[in-house]
Amino acid sequence: MRKLVHTLLLLALVALQVQLWSGAGSVAEMVAIKEQIEQQQRENDRLYQRNRLLADEVVELQNGLQTLEERARLDLGMIKKDETFYLIYD
Repeated sequence: MRKLVHTLLLLALVALQVQLWSGAGSVAEMVAIKEQIEQQQRENDRLYQRNRLLADEVVELQNGLQTLEERARLDLGMIKKDETFYLIYD
């Protein structure tokens, strides 16, 4: 009788260990989910910084002509009246 109880307890222990290491909610799954969370947090931080820079640029464009002029020069190639444009090739 005692040997049967020991065998059943050993089988229960093995079954629980298998579930702990490879079943749903296992240690390996928790580690993978934690890595996904960290990766998503890094991506969120990167996007937050980008959004903050864009919001600052929007405020600057709404309030200042200097930024607007700089964007027109860089993006559209505009020059002021009485300025000389030089194009240099490498």
